[in-house]
Amino acid sequence: MATEKVGVYRKYRGPIPTDQTGRPLPKTEWLRKRSFSWAARWFGTDGKRYSKSFKTRKEAERYAEKKQSEVRNGKADRPPRITLRSFMKEHLMLMKGQIAYGTLCVHDRTLRHLLEIVGNRELVKITAQDAEMYIRKRSEAGASPSTINKEISCLRRIFNLAADRRGYLSEGQNCFNKVSPTFAVRHQNRCY
Repeated sequence: MATEKVGVYRKYRGPIPTDQTGRPLPKTEWLRKRSFSWAARWFGTDGKRYSKSFKTRKEAERYAEKKQSEVRNGKADRPPRITLRSFMKEHLMLMKGQIAYGTLCVHDRTLRHLLEIVGNRELVKITAQDAEMYIRKRSEAGASPSTINKEISCLRRIFNLAADRRGYLSEGQNCFNKVSPTFAVRHQNRCY
């Protein structure tokens, strides 16, 4: 989360303009003689400065207001990086005792299937296409449509936890929300 106000600044490009004698011009005269873009800048909780560039001031101000709103809601930091395998281990450890043992086994089995299908990539890089591939691969493996629907519902819940409670995904980044459980039933017998 940003620790200060998100500001909008000019971001100059190119060499510093000079006068006829070759001396650099003062900064007050750069505006007319040096190209620039606009940047929204802020400091993260890690102490690093972050910036995003825009062509117009209006775009930069809109982004700065959106980022400032995220700061007020406590969601301005980038999600920490975590691989699917690491998340799986953490999830199973944290959920032990919170959910029934049978449900925990379903979570474990479903995450293992997902790991086999998409590989051990970062959680933020799992897309809706990967969710659809999961459905196709599980259908090809002989899983029934109702089983696939249960697994999709399970993955939706797990990825919602990754976004809301643990902060590994940005808001709206759960790729399993974009795939309805009935998708598996309707498309199982389709030729790919």
